[in-house]
Amino acid sequence: MTSIWKNYFGLGASSGPIPPTDKAPIRALPANWYTSPEMWELERRAIFSRKWMLITHTLRLPSTGDYLVYDIAGYPFILVRDKVGNINAFHNICRHRAFPVVTEEKGTARIFACKYHGWSYGLNGKLAKAPGYQELEGFDQDKNGLFQIHVHVDNNGFIWVNLDAKEQPDIAWEDDFNKIDMLQRFDGINWHDYQFDHTWEMEGEYNWKILADNYNECYHCQTTHPDLPSLADLSAYAVDTKDASIIHYANSTAEQISCGLKIASTYYFPNASMTVSPHFFFMQRFVPTSATNCAMRYEVYRNKNSSDKDFELINQMYKRIMSEDKYLCIHTQKNLNNGVFVNGELHPRLEKGPLYFQTAVRALIMEHHMKEQEAGHEIWPTRQILPTTARTTEQEMTFCNKLEASSQTRGADCSTTAVECCGGIGCQPDETLVF
Repeated sequence: MTSIWKNYFGLGASSGPIPPTDKAPIRALPANWYTSPEMWELERRAIFSRKWMLITHTLRLPSTGDYLVYDIAGYPFILVRDKVGNINAFHNICRHRAFPVVTEEKGTARIFACKYHGWSYGLNGKLAKAPGYQELEGFDQDKNGLFQIHVHVDNNGFIWVNLDAKEQPDIAWEDDFNKIDMLQRFDGINWHDYQFDHTWEMEGEYNWKILADNYNECYHCQTTHPDLPSLADLSAYAVDTKDASIIHYANSTAEQISCGLKIASTYYFPNASMTVSPHFFFMQRFVPTSATNCAMRYEVYRNKNSSDKDFELINQMYKRIMSEDKYLCIHTQKNLNNGVFVNGELHPRLEKGPLYFQTAVRALIMEHHMKEQEAGHEIWPTRQILPTTARTTEQEMTFCNKLEASSQTRGADCSTTAVECCGGIGCQPDETLVF
């Protein structure tokens, strides 16, 4: 992430934007990055298909066969504990005809059996049965297991996934989150003292990045969150950054700490956060479904030793805070949609978190776009890697892609306003893509 900062602010070049200081405001991402369907699809390819994402905690999968179904950016997948205790993840797609292997949100299973044609899979994802296929000599059962997803379980029991279809993802977990689970702020926390309590969620008409911008600064807290002065010293609130994490320092007062209201919040790029306190911890995942729609999904874990009063005090506080954030995001999105606002100037200290987040988004988007320009086609890192023998399929895909490209070329209007199509990102030569 350090190199991202250097590249964006021109620190590694002889000329470019002035490096940030506490005295110079910095322009935010333009509004069309928060409204464009094309940008959203590029984010699916450039960010959600490649980066490690925090999902849940092993406390939710205590026994063999326990599974949960999640969805991120249109990619549904299964998390399951197998017979030897490993946590596995698979795309929720049958290898036969793409029907979902699991149709319930959670449960316990001995096998995963597709309800379309009866193909079944072990908890390790291997194909166990494909009715009728035993008579086909060219069918390789070992090559028709579920599409596997990379999993990392950190030292505190949190589960992360990476959707990159390669045998080894381009980005290692340590590249973005090395030792993030061993920060000093977690000293003294016994994660086994907590137990899963409940989930809840909200949905709204806003871009997921608005939510991330909002979460990663407390410049707005005094104005919009009346509960927060009970949890943090707002005059000393600060954020710091480490690789792909934005670490929030509430600098809780002695009185707050004595009341059990000490909090430690961390944002994990691209779309998750976790807040821990003596009485509970909760995880928040930003789950975008389109360019201008997003769900906020929460998992709440309660300290087994806390009283109902102590738990509900902080639990209800955060539910109010999250609802207040939703209000902010919805109304911000409405004004981004109307075509007047392009962007504003962010404060390098008070809005350090959003600037760090936006810089990471910008760098990943531009890097992936450049790769696609060089390749001459879209690059979907999550996509099934076909065997070399599947030449006919490749030819048919190429044929369809050319039809789509031809249709887009005929229908493209490169004079369309920037708010509508990201300034014609698909129409401009690379050298014009300057932000």
